[in-house]
Amino acid sequence: MRKAVVVGLGSMGKRRIRLIRDFFPDIEVCGVDSRDDRLAETGKKSGIPTFDSLDKAISFFKPDTGLVCTSPLSHAAIVSAMLDARLDVFSEIDLISDGIADNAAKAAANGNTLFFSSTPLYRSETQHITTLAADSSAALRYRYHIGQYLPDWHPWEKVGDFFVSDKRTNGCREIIVIELPWLVRTFGKIVDVKSEPSTISTLNLGYPDSYFITLKHESGAVGQLAVDVVSRYANRDMELYSEDLWLHWGGTPKSLEVYDFTNKQMNSVATYDNAIHDERYSSNIVENAYVEELRDFFDTADGKKSADYRAEQNLETLRITDLIEGY
Repeated sequence: MRKAVVVGLGSMGKRRIRLIRDFFPDIEVCGVDSRDDRLAETGKKSGIPTFDSLDKAISFFKPDTGLVCTSPLSHAAIVSAMLDARLDVFSEIDLISDGIADNAAKAAANGNTLFFSSTPLYRSETQHITTLAADSSAALRYRYHIGQYLPDWHPWEKVGDFFVSDKRTNGCREIIVIELPWLVRTFGKIVDVKSEPSTISTLNLGYPDSYFITLKHESGAVGQLAVDVVSRYANRDMELYSEDLWLHWGGTPKSLEVYDFTNKQMNSVATYDNAIHDERYSSNIVENAYVEELRDFFDTADGKKSADYRAEQNLETLRITDLIEGY
């Protein structure tokens, strides 16, 4: 039986705890946060032990597994501390490269797992799109728009109170980092980037709130990626086309459609037997992928498989994102 400590009891930490308790009942879990209100809320709702420091959790709870769900700027130090305690570690989405290489080396030296989150890799829709793209023998082109109004991300708190207010971990950057790994898996390594950033809102964010991006892949596929934190309707919308393939995905479990050239009609593709959705979030956020990602992490930590998304891929995602942002 594993014992897991979740550090960071914001929205993602709460989600990870809930999913572990619902789908991995053999795993004991505790929570860590520096905020008393989060500790009280988590303890009351989940009934799990909570601590105001990682050191206390390690001393009293004695975990063998750690999940880092804090703001991205704090990841490196917390991952390092967990590895020093010989924990297998899951790191939520990384938006900066600080400490990744050093921590990966430390994990390897320890014989511990360091697992990097990239949740869209586990969505059934993206996996199906990857399969269809691989089966196509024609030149592929795609357009893909992901947008959501930034104040709607965490309506329970001000934009300035969480990590997207910092230019280094801004909202557009987070979207880009989330989406690039599955696009690379589907279309191949990115070999050329052209980017047009702009500011079209009155949010006064201190960084661009909209990007038009052209990505050229090693396979010859070319995509136009539109990313923004301005769209008042939370949107994920993709069109993929070639001489032998046309599909549309509206970002939700029931919106993937593929055109049948023979019968000249659109066919819906069922990708989930049961889509898990939290009503507090946009309809394009499906929790099945979070569950499968956790399962993959635990299987990797147990030595049943190797991680599919490793430190070198994580660093390459961040390198491409830097190019898009003009760094």
